Amino acid sequence: IVEDQFLNLLKEYEIDLVVLAKYMQILSDSFLKNFSSIINIHHSFLPAFAGAKPYHQAYERGVKLIGATSHYVTADLDEGPIIAQDVIRVSHRESLSDFIRHGRELAKIVLSRGVWAHSQRKVLVLQNKTVVFS
Repeated sequence: IVEDQFLNLLKEYEIDLVVLAKYMQILSDSFLKNFSSIINIHHSFLPAFAGAKPYHQAYERGVKLIGATSHYVTADLDEGPIIAQDVIRVSHRESLSDFIRHGRELAKIVLSRGVWAHSQRKVLVLQNKTVVFS
């Protein structure tokens, strides 16, 4: 019922793009069929560490690079066409809170790149891939 209210507002105000940041909810198939221009930021270099708490997963795994990914939302969790990604090096000396801090900063940059590319019509989606023109 909340999604219906969202859809009504999106239509009423003629919104053509939704950006999810810290939304932490899975949108229903019904919502996605009625509104498809949705960009999400995921706090990992997808396809690694999809789902919840990706920096916790990365820290536990001992990775040397952490990343962020902006992508279009599809019915499959964190598997939509990727628009922008970036990474930053980390080491064993850093704590989980360091991973999270670095990741949050990187996510802001990657999300803004994805939204900018979309808003400038520089993204072409082909099946589940994108071509992003510079």
